[in-house]
Amino acid sequence: MGLGILDDKYMDHVPGTTRYFDDPERPQYAADGIQGLKCDTSGPVPIILVPQPSDDPNDPLNWPLWKRDLITFILSLTAIFGTALGPILAANTVTLSIWFAVEFSRVALLTGYFLLGVGLAGFIFVPSGRIWGKRHLFVGGTVLLIVTSAWGGASGKNYTSLLWSRIFQGVATAPFESLVNAAVGDMYCVHQRGIRMAFTNLAVFGGAFFTPILVGKITHTIYWWWTFYLVAIFCALSLPAIYFFCPEMAYRRETSLNLDLLATENPATFKHVDHDKDDHEKSGVSSTPAAAQEPSATGELTEANRTSETHDAVRLIPLKKTFRQSLALFDGRKTDESFWKLLLRPLPLFIQPAFLWACLIQGLLIGWTVFIGVIMAQFFLATPLWWDEVNTGYAYTAAFIGAILGFIIAGALSDWSARYMTKLNGGVYEPEFRIILVIPQMILGCAGLFGWGITVDGLLHSEYPYPVPLTFFALEVAGMVIGAVASSLYIVDAYRDLAIEGFTCMIIFKNIFSFALTFKAFDWLVANRSKAAPLFNALGAVQLVVCLSSIPLYIYGKRLRGYFYRHDLLAKFGLR
Repeated sequence: MGLGILDDKYMDHVPGTTRYFDDPERPQYAADGIQGLKCDTSGPVPIILVPQPSDDPNDPLNWPLWKRDLITFILSLTAIFGTALGPILAANTVTLSIWFAVEFSRVALLTGYFLLGVGLAGFIFVPSGRIWGKRHLFVGGTVLLIVTSAWGGASGKNYTSLLWSRIFQGVATAPFESLVNAAVGDMYCVHQRGIRMAFTNLAVFGGAFFTPILVGKITHTIYWWWTFYLVAIFCALSLPAIYFFCPEMAYRRETSLNLDLLATENPATFKHVDHDKDDHEKSGVSSTPAAAQEPSATGELTEANRTSETHDAVRLIPLKKTFRQSLALFDGRKTDESFWKLLLRPLPLFIQPAFLWACLIQGLLIGWTVFIGVIMAQFFLATPLWWDEVNTGYAYTAAFIGAILGFIIAGALSDWSARYMTKLNGGVYEPEFRIILVIPQMILGCAGLFGWGITVDGLLHSEYPYPVPLTFFALEVAGMVIGAVASSLYIVDAYRDLAIEGFTCMIIFKNIFSFALTFKAFDWLVANRSKAAPLFNALGAVQLVVCLSSIPLYIYGKRLRGYFYRHDLLAKFGLR
């Protein structure tokens, strides 16, 4: 029992558990008893690279760190423009209500249907990303962002046209919400992911809160449709960067290199049951790595047919792709699994406790944030403040500061806490160490919910000045960002082979949940006689219970990983 985490009774090594720090000179067991694992020796303590990079120069783990960071930056920047479309109407509730002559609730639905588009498209795009890689989705998503943003700006007085453009804007945004975090898992080893996943979550979530700050002023100066036109322009500028500098980051890795996915019941070796390999053997397909099977997809081989001896076998090593080859939208299948099986694979994971926990930890606070944004007009655009769209937009400065605060806390604590707890645990890393991030999420997020409800009611009676409820809004957003980082890191580290499906579950849940809230927000407020305190006290209590559910997951999470490795949930549903 390491640091309160219960060991699995039936397995000596559970997938996800790794030796995070180690002496590179000391033998360490891995698949087939390999020793001399590759390490990161840039710091004072050598860190074993998990997963292990292959000898293929086209393996993203072998790319220079600056190249991987550049790709992460470009994808994150474009994700900001895409996810900005979510709250782009938040400051314009009254403006659009007057423009289209509709009620506030129908303006809220313009955001709700955007979220619905993201959720449904994310569910469909994941199989494509798993089979053919992520590059074609990032490029195609950016093109669709340009088209649909221009469509939204050109809707004129046609509410239905704007509604449909919002749905397809959600579809265009889906690749960036569903696959950017998974791309971090493709390009970085475990010890490098924390700060970068915090950055991508800041882009996906925090960047969205900067949008209303600008939108109010833009609407007041050059009208609301230019908010969409500007998104189209910025996405058009991002398109060449994605096309030319973001090659495919998905890679078919040899099973023995995935140290975090290995499992064993024998302390001498890590025996891993490779489901993909079993499927290949049943279908008569060789389990040889893709790099050896498809040299045309990864580059020409040298004249001497360069080789590398590993596992007492000789493997062909392809040449590095040329720049022109790297521009291909498709470079071969990344798995031989069925599209329809991959399409349905996320659904059973909703009954797996770890994935359900991740959905709740991330999705609830996101939903409450959307809820606050929808009803904000009720408090700030009416008595006693009578703010216009400019001031309402500026109110989101607090939320943006909260997102930055969450990013700083998550970035500072994520990798540091994992390293520190790994040292305390004798050099053995457990993914459950990531759950510690829920502590600051619970403190900030719950304080934000309870405080917002109380103080925004007081605002109506001049008991509190407007900065007070906005401060609590900032705390709630900070908790949201930290929770998003915690859940993403845990799923990537504990279930990396199911990371894409896990992110899909989270995207489906948070977007469908938020979509439902846009239907009920004003009704709930009216039912409480426009008093926010009783409503947000209930929401805060729900959030507190969900955060406290992290305690049993921390204690039993390793046993849970072992149990579902031995009792494959997807196999039971015929989805392997």
